[in-house]
Amino acid sequence: MHPYDDISIDELRAAGGSKWTTYPDAIGTFIAEADHGTAPSVTAAIRAKVDTGTFGYVTVAEKAEAGHALARWLQHRFDWQVDPGRIGCLPEVLTSLELTIDHFTRPGSAVILPTPTYMPFFTLPRDHGRAIVEVPLQEQASGAWEFDYEGIDAAFAAGAGLLVLTNPANPTGTVFRRDQLLPLVDIVERHGGRVWADEIHAPLVFDGAAHVPYASLSETAAQHTVTATSASKGWNIPGLKCAQMVFTNDADWDIWRRVSRWPSHTTGYLGVLATIAAYDGGRDWLGDTVGYLSANRDLLGALVAEQLPRARYQRPEATYLAWLDLREYAIPGNTGRWLRQHAGVAGTDGRLCGRDFDGWFRINFATPKPILTELVTRMGDALASIR
Repeated sequence: MHPYDDISIDELRAAGGSKWTTYPDAIGTFIAEADHGTAPSVTAAIRAKVDTGTFGYVTVAEKAEAGHALARWLQHRFDWQVDPGRIGCLPEVLTSLELTIDHFTRPGSAVILPTPTYMPFFTLPRDHGRAIVEVPLQEQASGAWEFDYEGIDAAFAAGAGLLVLTNPANPTGTVFRRDQLLPLVDIVERHGGRVWADEIHAPLVFDGAAHVPYASLSETAAQHTVTATSASKGWNIPGLKCAQMVFTNDADWDIWRRVSRWPSHTTGYLGVLATIAAYDGGRDWLGDTVGYLSANRDLLGALVAEQLPRARYQRPEATYLAWLDLREYAIPGNTGRWLRQHAGVAGTDGRLCGRDFDGWFRINFATPKPILTELVTRMGDALASIR
């Protein structure tokens, strides 16, 4: 038994937060946050500020140190050497996408989304006056996912300006290999496009897979990429509001210095301190937590086979998100709504992750094993009623 297994639903609901209070009559599994707290180093950094009552504005030096901490982490984990002086702080990875659309792409150009993907990516570009081109990933017989290179090439040829590359992928949990990423470099460069690389889940990669930062592939890739990341998923601190942009292009860095005043200013002070503590002092905790999550994904596989025999589940290579194919059940209407009403499980309907994914369902397995077991059992009991 791991200490995480002792956490109960009642404790989680009493602690508050969107995941457990939005649907108080259901098991919350619709949002990407974990139920196991954060690293002791992060807690200590926050507690130190609580004890002294110093809740003023974050300093330039502290944001710069967060850049150095990220650079140390990227070197340690991925052997990627970046200039810590070219790392900017901002509240969220989504803020980074907003800045990229507004300042690092051709005005009015469309945004390419390999789907399935993270739900807000379908609305945020539209809020900034951009059309979206969905290019579904191609599912292989093995259950693995591949890029539709011809579709991406055609989208750029038709005038799109930006490829949103989420790696590790949400919701599939795919870690795209170097040989899968390299063709994208040629396509993007040939069309004068840009890549916004969302690498927020990179700390959560399981044994057997290796994350390769897209901008590290080559100098060509570095020149057309803006990389976004955060400690928020790996160390479970999304509410503290600190993300980072890594700039590998001189012109982009010059633009950032002109436009970053307010995004940088609104970064959470405690988030900056927590980020430094996570990258520098939270590595052992992360390793233990990734091991726990790896065991959970195996448990989930066994539960799906037992309770959901008509479902398909491909073990994710990273993240704590599982992408379940429930199409064989022919669930009437909206899959997410039906499971919330009939199973008491509040997850993410697949259609929210792409137009071609009706009948799919995303769940979050960063929860105690007893809760994960109850979640899948509830789904199995409800779906057994469908003939």
